[in-house]
Amino acid sequence: MAAGRNPYLRLVKPGIVGGNLISTAGGFLLGARGAIDIRLLAAALIGVALVVAGGCVFNNVIDRDIDALMSRTASRPMVTGAVGIATAIAYGAALSALGLLLLMLITGRLAAATAAAGLFIYVGPYSLWFKRRSPVGVLVGSLAGATPPVIGYAAATGRLDGAALLLFLMFSLWQIPHSDAIAVLRRDDYAAAGVPVHPVRHGVAATKFRIVLVIAAFGFASVALSPAGYTGGAYLGAAVLAAAGWLSVALSGMAADDGRWARRVFLASLCCLLVLCLMMAVDYR
Repeated sequence: MAAGRNPYLRLVKPGIVGGNLISTAGGFLLGARGAIDIRLLAAALIGVALVVAGGCVFNNVIDRDIDALMSRTASRPMVTGAVGIATAIAYGAALSALGLLLLMLITGRLAAATAAAGLFIYVGPYSLWFKRRSPVGVLVGSLAGATPPVIGYAAATGRLDGAALLLFLMFSLWQIPHSDAIAVLRRDDYAAAGVPVHPVRHGVAATKFRIVLVIAAFGFASVALSPAGYTGGAYLGAAVLAAAGWLSVALSGMAADDGRWARRVFLASLCCLLVLCLMMAVDYR
């Protein structure tokens, strides 16, 4: 069976897993400050991959009714019946448990507890409640999405300090415009399924304004690593340029075609993430 059609592979949402591994590696390498323990790094990456994959499987199970109403997700395995509900729940539980156990045994309790908190927020408050009932769902989901770099940092250092707090703030803020851009791009799908994302509930113009404001806040949070003493001047310069570039993309399309503008904002968010994770890995202080 081709990988792209494998229902068990599709359930874990490989794209989401991959994005989370980038931020996990960035947090770990920032904390390691050049003294890289390959065993710890591998355990952190594999553990996070398994936990995120398990969370995505649970999300597929929970969202199967609304996924059936959206053209983008109507072919997902839980909608088509390619995987049974009980089987999917067992699959998600096994992935999550293995990931948490690996983190606990090798990277420590702090990293494992952070992963468990992220999994709980994503599956519980976000997927089961807020996503279906309120535009606040994006904000709640951002808390779960911000845990991987903190897990990586905790795995490398064995502690949560000011750097971990800044990483959590940065990545929470990053998630909001990133997710809002997707919501603008898929607004009709979300409206058909009754999912109250910000552009459906408040309109695209208000969402664009929020995206600009949050990107600006993200910029301030991301550069704070340098004056706080955790990264150097090269990171600072790259962070300023990355945030300014993302902000300029958002501002330049305020009156543009919504779909093309949302794609540009989405792609700029990914570029910004890659730049920051790379620079915090190489320009630690």
